[in-house]
Amino acid sequence: MAGGWAMVPILICSAIALAIVLERCWTLRRKSVLPPGLGEEVREWARSGQLDPGHLDTLANGSPLGELLASALVVRRQSRDLIKERIEDTGRHVVHRMERYLNTLGTIALIGPLLGLFGTVIGLIRMFMEVMAGGIGDPAKMAGGIGEALICTASGLTVAIPAYVLHRYFRSRVAGYRVEMEKQATALLDDLTLSPAAAVPARPRRTPAPSVPGAG
Repeated sequence: MAGGWAMVPILICSAIALAIVLERCWTLRRKSVLPPGLGEEVREWARSGQLDPGHLDTLANGSPLGELLASALVVRRQSRDLIKERIEDTGRHVVHRMERYLNTLGTIALIGPLLGLFGTVIGLIRMFMEVMAGGIGDPAKMAGGIGEALICTASGLTVAIPAYVLHRYFRSRVAGYRVEMEKQATALLDDLTLSPAAAVPARPRRTPAPSVPGAG
């Protein structure tokens, strides 16, 4: 506590940031968000008609990707536009949950240096007030007081820099997951709404030109 009372909010921010980082590292594991082979397995279920409400509930509760695909399967007999709209609505909720607490982590990255600077300024003001009251006195003691005040700035930066880096890292990871889930949802949407004939248009047959009598 050499930095004074301003170290208390910095330490609280560091504890919150650490808890968020550990929770997001566990929640945003790739195998828990995008289970390997789940997209192809769900498309196979849709082709074979092996779907029931209990099956869909299990799929929706298993992973964010499963929830997105299950939302399309629930309305699989509707029009393509309606299925697409349901996927987009569910996708917004899924991405919002994957970004949970990231705004808090970004806020800590922003206010960490400000808290450190605030503590430093308060410490310097207190030190100069003591100098005004009792004179310069011992210069070594004055230098020690400046060093103690700067501890707040160093502590704030120590909390803010990792928080900022990890905030950007988790944002990037969520963006990558969103792209992968969009690909899987689009593939399922095509399987549900496009027939093989529509997916591969047939070539028009060319009819032979009628022969003209007497033509050489």
